[in-house]
Amino acid sequence: MTQRTAAKLNLDALRNYALRALSQRGLSVSELRRKLQLRAEEPGDVGVVLESLQSYGYVDDQRLSEGIAGARAASGTTGAQRVVRDLLKKRVSPAVAREAVSQAFKDVDEPALIRDYLARKMRGKILSEYLKEPKNLASLYRKLRVAGFSSPSSIRVLKAYTARANELEETDSAGGEAE
Repeated sequence: MTQRTAAKLNLDALRNYALRALSQRGLSVSELRRKLQLRAEEPGDVGVVLESLQSYGYVDDQRLSEGIAGARAASGTTGAQRVVRDLLKKRVSPAVAREAVSQAFKDVDEPALIRDYLARKMRGKILSEYLKEPKNLASLYRKLRVAGFSSPSSIRVLKAYTARANELEETDSAGGEAE
């Protein structure tokens, strides 16, 4: 089976393609640039289309980051570090991503988010019993870190269920901060 290549688009068709792509979901400037470069007949058209869309406010990394960070903070499903990682995957500038996330999460009680996360993910388990096994404690700690919660807050919440959480503190300080 042969693979079809997408037809190259002139300036007007490229602008329409960009608008259709933006109507489907929010894209960062870098994501949109990559999409347009694959379809552009003339490489210079990409810059023209992007400038036009930015001048109308259709593409704005700051607004996109604030929207995503605000929604994720309100949902309470992930921590701030996970949201930053996700924004960086969308090729948003690190400074813009961190600023948006810090604004969105400034009034969020991270230990409360962690407790909610544990209640949701570990329902049906008695955590004090489950965390007696060192492998379960380490696994749950890694899950919290992957979910974007900070190490100190994660350890503080886990200490409420087991005294073995102190071991995580020692391991974390010896091995450095995991990201």
